[in-house]
Amino acid sequence: MSADDYDPISGQTHAEAGLPGPMIVLAGGVLVGAINIYLAASLLPTAVADLGGAGFYAWNMTIYLVAMVIATMLAGRFLSRWGNVGAYLLGFAVFTAGSLACALSPAMAVLLASRGVQGFGAGLLSGLGFAVIRSALPPRLWTRGTALMSAMYGVGNFAGPALGGLFAQLGSWRLAFAVMAVVSAVCGALVPRVLPGGLSHDRDLRPPVPVVSLLLVTAAAGAVSVAGVLAGTPAKAAGIGAAVLLVAGFVVHERGSELRVFPQATYRSDSSLKWVYLTLGLLACGVAAESFLPLFGQRLAGLAPLVAGFFAAAISLGWSLTQIGSSSVTGGRAVRRLRVLGPVLLAAGLLVQGLLQREETPLWLVAVWVPVLFVAGAGIGLAYPHLSVAAMSSTRDPEEGRRAAAGIATVTSLSIAFGTAVAGVLVNLGGGSMLDSARYVLFGLALLCALGALTAHAANRTDRALAADRD
Repeated sequence: MSADDYDPISGQTHAEAGLPGPMIVLAGGVLVGAINIYLAASLLPTAVADLGGAGFYAWNMTIYLVAMVIATMLAGRFLSRWGNVGAYLLGFAVFTAGSLACALSPAMAVLLASRGVQGFGAGLLSGLGFAVIRSALPPRLWTRGTALMSAMYGVGNFAGPALGGLFAQLGSWRLAFAVMAVVSAVCGALVPRVLPGGLSHDRDLRPPVPVVSLLLVTAAAGAVSVAGVLAGTPAKAAGIGAAVLLVAGFVVHERGSELRVFPQATYRSDSSLKWVYLTLGLLACGVAAESFLPLFGQRLAGLAPLVAGFFAAAISLGWSLTQIGSSSVTGGRAVRRLRVLGPVLLAAGLLVQGLLQREETPLWLVAVWVPVLFVAGAGIGLAYPHLSVAAMSSTRDPEEGRRAAAGIATVTSLSIAFGTAVAGVLVNLGGGSMLDSARYVLFGLALLCALGALTAHAANRTDRALAADRD
């Protein structure tokens, strides 16, 4: 590094000194998408009273998540085709248009279609957020950059229900979508100003779209999301089973295809990338508990809806705050330990939360829920940034690297949808007992998340084997 590249006053290179602007755009793109996952859920009762269409109530989340998953898979290709600035402008433009369409919707059918447009823009922004980090930041700052990106999911899960509940209480559901459109438009206006031209992209690289892979994973995402809104445990289980089969078909196709969604390293036996993605997915499944914790808080503890929502958001709060410290951890051994410890803490927190469920829960026990859920969320915060960096570092090829980075958002979105569908099945198993439903959901998700410790261990073992071979 030359003297001209270093600022002795700030202690940073000139490139690093200019990072706040790009990071605001990258983080803002992930945040607006994350907020809107749950924003509409809080607004929909008010919207239904205005528009009708109660029979399509649950489809707002389904359509949004499916569109989001599709877009995250295409983020790397948009990036290759139009570069950082062009891809980001498109993402914010689509999200803004979808949000405005939601605000102006005259009927439920239009609102659902608008949610699909909004979800596509959100997915594109989420995928770009992780993919552009590889060119926007030097490698030594990837951990902090990915921590900021993933923290936006936690902040969004906290802010979405709160903002939605506030606007719903004011009876202004249309205004909530209009505000999101304005925020998105402002972020979009910043893109040409703060994303420097030095951010590398290959405009001549126009990879073909892997149509078969895209259709298979889209069908899987649709099956998972539909399972979450079907009535009855057998129907939900059938939807999840269909999704599992479609994912298996997706993997089989990708392994033997030249056109892939995920990088080639995902399917190599000597790479840890598949185990990294699985661990990220199992951590994301734990976030599904937040969709049901407000229900348990209201029915078992008699909490007001807004208060119950804030209690549930303790997972996201723990996730977001813990990443601040976790992202500064370096050293191979410490990082590997955090990658295993994260799923263990998440599973333990959900398990303890299940043990704490009671009929007519007293206030003092409700107060204990908060630190327990915070610890559960902290498990995500400890492991997520280091797993994300492991995915981005899995290859030196720029195009494969963009696929690996964008795959983080794809895995996260799909896994949240899958976890929500599984939790929906577990709720039904409780029958008429809300206490049994709460325990089934929390114990079931705890077991699912605990598998993440095994996949993280497998990733660590593969990494150590590769390091030994290099030595």
